[in-house]
Amino acid sequence: MATKNKLLRVTLIKSTNKKLPSHKASVKCLGLSAIGQTVEVIDTPEIRGMLNKINYLLKVEEK
Repeated sequence: MATKNKLLRVTLIKSTNKKLPSHKASVKCLGLSAIGQTVEVIDTPEIRGMLNKINYLLKVEEK
């Protein structure tokens, strides 16, 4: 169950070249633009949905 204060650390580990446009959009909406870049996002159902969609491109850690 997601809580308001819970954060996830998300790192882009693979390129978005030759990926579906919707997958590229999810990466951009998460605030990622370069391989190796890490962002912290709030754990919400919407974010979890994007993470599940592009899980093969990311490394996700709970903080």
